[in-house]
Amino acid sequence: MAEKLLRFKDLYTAEYRPGEDELTNYRAMKRKKHMYEALTIQQRLSRKRLMKRLKPKIELGRKRAKRKMADKKKLEKRATRQARTFLLKKMTKGIAKGDMSYNKRQEIEKRLEKPAVKQRIKMLARKLFKDVRKKEVERKKG
Repeated sequence: MAEKLLRFKDLYTAEYRPGEDELTNYRAMKRKKHMYEALTIQQRLSRKRLMKRLKPKIELGRKRAKRKMADKKKLEKRATRQARTFLLKKMTKGIAKGDMSYNKRQEIEKRLEKPAVKQRIKMLARKLFKDVRKKEVERKKG
């Protein structure tokens, strides 16, 4: 009797994204798990090539998204990003992230991942949320 081959679904207990197929779930979980790891130089160059190839699709998605009002989750994400950028500028004394070396950037990213700093980012994001929402409403009004 031949043994049944195990699928990815058999190796984990809960679906990461319920309702999605197993490959999508697996990739989403991997992205989430490795999202905050620093990239190596090879990975950066690989991402650069990938983004260059996907540029038209991304552009189309942006145009579609502009027509819609952003939901709460997206607004929270924007507020968090603004708070993170604010703290990053404070740490680097105004030097742009693009002007720093990879090593310096990695060092700063590590500092931003510390629990105390994350808490501060969360607090700042909560304060910035109303401004971000106002800006979005204003953008939609035109």
